[in-house]
Amino acid sequence: MKIAIVTETFLPSTDGVVTRLKACIRYFQKEGHDVRVIAPDLGVYEFEGAEVKGVPARTLLLYRSKKFALPTRKVKKLLEEYDPDVVHVVNPALVGMAGVYYANKLGYPMLASFHTQVPKYADYYNVPMFKGFLWWYFRKLHNQAELNLCTSEAVKEELLEQDFHNVHVWKRGVDTELFHPDKYDKDMRDRLSNGRPDKKLLLFVGRLAPEKEIEKIKSVLDSSDEFALAIAGDGPHRQTLEKHFAGTDTVFTGFMHGEELAKAYASSDVFVFPSTTETLGLVITEAMASGLPLVAAKSGPTCEQIEDNRTGLLYDKDKQGDFTNTVLRFADETLRKRLAKNAHTDIAEMGWEAQSKQVLDYYKAIAGIEGMTLKQNNVNPSSL
Repeated sequence: MKIAIVTETFLPSTDGVVTRLKACIRYFQKEGHDVRVIAPDLGVYEFEGAEVKGVPARTLLLYRSKKFALPTRKVKKLLEEYDPDVVHVVNPALVGMAGVYYANKLGYPMLASFHTQVPKYADYYNVPMFKGFLWWYFRKLHNQAELNLCTSEAVKEELLEQDFHNVHVWKRGVDTELFHPDKYDKDMRDRLSNGRPDKKLLLFVGRLAPEKEIEKIKSVLDSSDEFALAIAGDGPHRQTLEKHFAGTDTVFTGFMHGEELAKAYASSDVFVFPSTTETLGLVITEAMASGLPLVAAKSGPTCEQIEDNRTGLLYDKDKQGDFTNTVLRFADETLRKRLAKNAHTDIAEMGWEAQSKQVLDYYKAIAGIEGMTLKQNNVNPSSL
């Protein structure tokens, strides 16, 4: 097959979407398929043999720390030149809108995947009046695809309530060789704890943005001097957060990747994840693979990944002080070790292959290739 992936984000950006796409591309090529990526032009034009075609990118008013590509006819030209068997539009919003429009116009089978709860972000950026419009906009885009994927059952239910059509859950995946408890590193622990390795080391990994609710973690540091915090990542909210955590045992590392990130997970004690707007939270899976117990809100996607009091602790986001009290329970080292062991055990055999094969089978189904049918993929043909 010739597979065209039109995506709002790709290398050198690093987030859960890019990580998932990289795993898929490796698998598709290993299976003998050809892949072409159409993405914002950020200076990367090849990934492990897959050609990356850049679309002019620029910063936007509300989000200046990242460049985005706007809708353009160049997407039509790139699709026509490549002439794919199937088009996968990832997180359609801006350049993805052109991907959806031209894939339909040119008659290519198209799948779309939903990864970011943009309508929910409206509250955090003080524009709640746009929430209804945003749901309408994304529904309009996704319902032009023959099949839609999302990354959790909770998000699937929400999308169905918003009248998205033919929605299916894309399985989780993680690199269990890279992320492993054996990656513990004494020097990394010293760095993350600012030279105080005997403290209980909390770790947050992710984009530093208002909707991540990272400020909540300061309440733990204010309540107990047994804890230190490392924040790995960058984003538009970093300067605000550095002011917020000033005077506490907090280290900001900036972006971390690959082996460095694996060492950071394995050298910490507890992974904290206060966000309630995630569609999955790949960092949760990476933390579990690294042998970290978790603290996260009782929201749909996190409840699908974390078993309360077994692989982590879930807090009630509507209960005053519950986040702080929940994290403070990890002063009990016996509890921490028990949950850490269970977290690693639950994820140890996962890998990336199953989720990559799943989406490849969907491609074959909508393209009518190799006898693969929609029925074989649990897709209801009448819903197309």
